[in-house]
Amino acid sequence: MRINLGLHLGFATTRYNDPKIWTRLVRKELDLDYVQFVSDLLDPSLPNKIINKEIEKINYHTKKNNILIKHTMTSPRYNYMGHYNKKISEHWKKWLMKFISISAKLGADGAGSLLGIYSFHDLKNNFYSTEEKIIDGWVKLSDHAKKQGLKYLIWEPMSIKREMGDTIISANKLHKKLNSKSKIPILFNLDVDHGNNSSKNKGDFNPYQWIKTVGHLSPAIHLKQKTKDIFSHKPFIKKYNKIGIIKPEKIINELKKLNIDEVTMYFEFSFREREPYDSRAINDIKESVKYWRKYIDKHIN
Repeated sequence: MRINLGLHLGFATTRYNDPKIWTRLVRKELDLDYVQFVSDLLDPSLPNKIINKEIEKINYHTKKNNILIKHTMTSPRYNYMGHYNKKISEHWKKWLMKFISISAKLGADGAGSLLGIYSFHDLKNNFYSTEEKIIDGWVKLSDHAKKQGLKYLIWEPMSIKREMGDTIISANKLHKKLNSKSKIPILFNLDVDHGNNSSKNKGDFNPYQWIKTVGHLSPAIHLKQKTKDIFSHKPFIKKYNKIGIIKPEKIINELKKLNIDEVTMYFEFSFREREPYDSRAINDIKESVKYWRKYIDKHIN
């Protein structure tokens, strides 16, 4: 199997928003071939003229630096098509369609987001009708994505019931419902730090169990170091690796057991806008890449 290492560009949104700069960093500083592009770097609500010019620039610099945008993902936490107001829910569907179109023009195989987020009120009173609205919306997204030439869509199982897919059982059920009517596959973008910590099933907050159970349905995986405290999105640097539960060798061994040809794992880090975290971002990513690459080279290449 092939394991690709890549970088989720969420950290770059305000730090390195110029494609000329972030592509050079990814290639020259980090020596990575893949990035997961995010909507915060090119918001679909911008005027088409601006979007198209920016796409041209991104494509020029990714080609120049030999970087592939294999997957894309939305950045902000919104209710999306789970919003109670039908007009606002419809707005997000159109917004997501536009993001899918942008993703296709960037050469992505798959584009993704959260499925949708419930309010507390809708979680309690309108659970199934909200779920139906979200699934119907994603079926329409899949039709649009097929027309745009994407191979599949991806969605990210989360960690609380309101954000959908917080347990392995619920994620599997949603997967079946989504794909019963979708025009192209709707797959996962797993995250090693997600899963419901309050679940009675310990597997629901065990990253290795998620990979073992549904990893074959996840062409993209988010990587970060997972520790006991709630704040996550930690880089794989020495002080966190000592106390973290994400071990590259264990992740790789679980992936090797799956009947898959390829998976792309993206470092998804969140560096606080405080010093020294803000200024250390690139150095910490470098250390993370070096840490993971030695295990991938040992076990895969």
